[in-house]
Amino acid sequence: MVEARERRRRRSEDAGARARWRLSVRSRIVVSILAVTALGLAASGVASFLVQRERALASVDSQLLHTVPELKSVAASDTNAAAPKTAEAVLRAAMQRMIPSENESVLGLINGTPALVPAAKLPYRLDDDPALIKRLVSEASPTNVVQGTAKSSLGTLRYVIVPVTIAGDTNAGLYVAAYDLDAILEDIAESFRTYIAVALIALGLIGLVAWFVAGRLLRPIRLLRHAAASNTAADLSQRIPVTGHYDISELAETINGMFDRLQDAFTSQRRLINDVGHELKTPLTIIRGHLELLDARNPDEVAATRALAIDELDRMSTLVSEISLLAEARAPRFVKPTEVDLESFTASVASKARALDPAREWRLESAASGIASVDAHRITQAWLQLAGNAVKYSTPGASITLTTARVEARTGAWLQLGVRDEGPGIPPDAHERIFERFGRLESSRGTEGSGLGLSIVAAIADAHGGTVGLTSASVAGSTFEIRIPWRETPEEEKEQP
Repeated sequence: MVEARERRRRRSEDAGARARWRLSVRSRIVVSILAVTALGLAASGVASFLVQRERALASVDSQLLHTVPELKSVAASDTNAAAPKTAEAVLRAAMQRMIPSENESVLGLINGTPALVPAAKLPYRLDDDPALIKRLVSEASPTNVVQGTAKSSLGTLRYVIVPVTIAGDTNAGLYVAAYDLDAILEDIAESFRTYIAVALIALGLIGLVAWFVAGRLLRPIRLLRHAAASNTAADLSQRIPVTGHYDISELAETINGMFDRLQDAFTSQRRLINDVGHELKTPLTIIRGHLELLDARNPDEVAATRALAIDELDRMSTLVSEISLLAEARAPRFVKPTEVDLESFTASVASKARALDPAREWRLESAASGIASVDAHRITQAWLQLAGNAVKYSTPGASITLTTARVEARTGAWLQLGVRDEGPGIPPDAHERIFERFGRLESSRGTEGSGLGLSIVAAIADAHGGTVGLTSASVAGSTFEIRIPWRETPEEEKEQP
């Protein structure tokens, strides 16, 4: 047991250490940008360095190979000379006429021995390195031009060995030209070092800009975290300031909308709990009071109290069922529209409505016909609820009229289902209140009902994408109307031109 507790403690400490060393999103973005940029700069820099290096080496080889035709030209120019032509004479003429380039040194060898150097000042002398001379002599060919690269005390040299032989002359001459590759490549290396310095400065600037931009773009997320941490079930008023018109701003607006919906839901839930508590308090108090005063030895009193308790429990059961229905109305599949023939549907609802009060005169004004897409069960429930309210609150014996109509508006066609009574009327300032949960008029106190009927009607209409409205005069008469969008059936869509 102790070992298990110790393992959990160590895991907790490790998790805390990892959390402390975990990079933030902002840091990850900046590090990722810098890593990708660094790889790109390094790749381009290395590629540029290699290209320049290859070009420099190719240029050196080209200049070295150009020595051969120049040496032939020198040898040919001495054809008519008075003195006899020898290998030494050709090499001497070459030393006089062929001027070495920068970082280039030349040397003439007679029978493997350094003999001639140009009069011009050389950056370095090849005969200062005996080992190099020995290598050049060993690699030389009496008939072919030889190219090579050697590391010597003078540096890394790229050289060409051109044999000089003259018919009738027993001496063998060698013309050697060499370039100091270290000096040539040093310029490219210096350029690359400059590139590295500029790239590091650029990386620093990119890192600063990325840090600033990432911080600005992620600011709504930090504010979101703060708002999420600050908002509680008791206070959902925190919102994220929205600036700009980019994706993160749209996310902030979406989150603010979510907070609005959550606040509305919590407010509605709190209000529902308060309303339910208030509504259940009365029947519970009545039942408790009668039970406390009950004389168990009196059969009549027991029977009366039992009947009262059952009646109050039935009322509470109805209340709970209606609250459950209101909660269910928020579900996406609360209504399931099907194709309904309006004439037969209206006749069916009218028949059910007459059963609510057979003694009344029920009228039917039907102006809508055809096929509509509605949830027949839910619409029947809402329509009969309006008819039941008309029976409860209108003048006893007065007529009640059911109406249907198809209304054309700018937004399209609407199906309108109504109930008109001849009751006392509803004051204009109460029109909105009666559609709220447990909303009742002062004059309706004592009338049976939970106060949720019109809320259920409004929820059913809203689930169909519609509304419920009221037209009433303060003196007499009220008309409740359910308006829902008229959705074309496939057959109606085919008939349209």
